[in-house]
Amino acid sequence: MGFYDDRVLPHIIDKACSVGQVMKLRSQIVPQATGTVLEVGMGSGTNLEFYNPDRVDLVYGLEPSEGMRRKARDNLQRSPVPVQWLDLPGEKIPLADNSVDTILLTFTLCTIPDHRAALDQMWRVLRPGGELLFLEHGESPHTGIQKWQHRITPGWKKIAGGCHLNRPIDSLIQGAGFTISELANFYMPKAPRIAGYLYQGRAHKPL
Repeated sequence: MGFYDDRVLPHIIDKACSVGQVMKLRSQIVPQATGTVLEVGMGSGTNLEFYNPDRVDLVYGLEPSEGMRRKARDNLQRSPVPVQWLDLPGEKIPLADNSVDTILLTFTLCTIPDHRAALDQMWRVLRPGGELLFLEHGESPHTGIQKWQHRITPGWKKIAGGCHLNRPIDSLIQGAGFTISELANFYMPKAPRIAGYLYQGRAHKPL
């Protein structure tokens, strides 16, 4: 990992993913988590303040970036729930089958290189009936914006930590076997439309 990825990019991602409107959206979805939680792509721990300690026993924070884990130190100290780091990528979740009650994804699926393998791993570790909560940006349904997303993504991901602007989040989640029970799609206000089309919802692993 080079200097940019380790020292510069974590600061950029942390700032971009913690602006006011993003934090408002996080505050709506994170409190829905219950039991033992796996947060995939915990980053700097931006979500920690929103966990409900009366509903959550433990959060496994999966984050392969050492730079992001350094950024998380202050948030970890203030966390209302216990956290255990997992420093492997999403394609290699080091947990037992059917061992977590909730999986949380916030602005994560865009960056995982092999998203199919990662979602298969999430399916494996989530208990039957468990929930996958997600807040992601991805492919717009509008042709003009979608074309620009496809054009820009190859260069964009090189400077944005592997971020893809054009992944169809709902299709990826359903393709891994999850059943989506709630889904809202909208453009984030004041954000560039190529990067601001959001997928917010919840899915579950059938019993």
